[in-house]
Amino acid sequence: MNRTQLEHLIRAASAISGDAEVVVIGSQSIHASTDPLPAEAFMSMEADLYPRNFPDRADLIDGAIGELSAFHQTFGYYAQGVSPKTAVLAAGWEGRLKIIKNENTGTGAGLCLSLPDLLLAKYAAGREKDLQFNRAVVRAGLVSEASLLDLCEHLPVAEDAKKRIRQRVAMDFADGP
Repeated sequence: MNRTQLEHLIRAASAISGDAEVVVIGSQSIHASTDPLPAEAFMSMEADLYPRNFPDRADLIDGAIGELSAFHQTFGYYAQGVSPKTAVLAAGWEGRLKIIKNENTGTGAGLCLSLPDLLLAKYAAGREKDLQFNRAVVRAGLVSEASLLDLCEHLPVAEDAKKRIRQRVAMDFADGP
């Protein structure tokens, strides 16, 4: 998915949910933080998001523009309506959101995770596709090791999980660009 496609989803999700603010918590958040992007940023055809002020309306998004919907069949990409609790996020994440709002988003705005918050959520999830995404972002030099390690201390996870995340971060940076 590219930024224009994400903007289209933000516009549609905002209209469907009746909420001018849509929080983007998945990998597509990267479109608000940097350009150019690694190829891995374009691999997913879905954006995980929810209406900020009406999170219970995420199901409406799934039904209208979700996977296998007419929208998905027409455009080749889709939104996945998720819960605010879907991602493990460091304290203060809302204050670090990056905004996508322009003529393509209509009256809606996409509130996207900062790059360090996004990567830490993916390290916490620990799925192979998330770890590959993170390695690509690190190799591209788009985030600092210090920012990840500092923010890791504010994740709402047990100490053993933080230790595992710190190890993954260190390994990714040890591999170099």
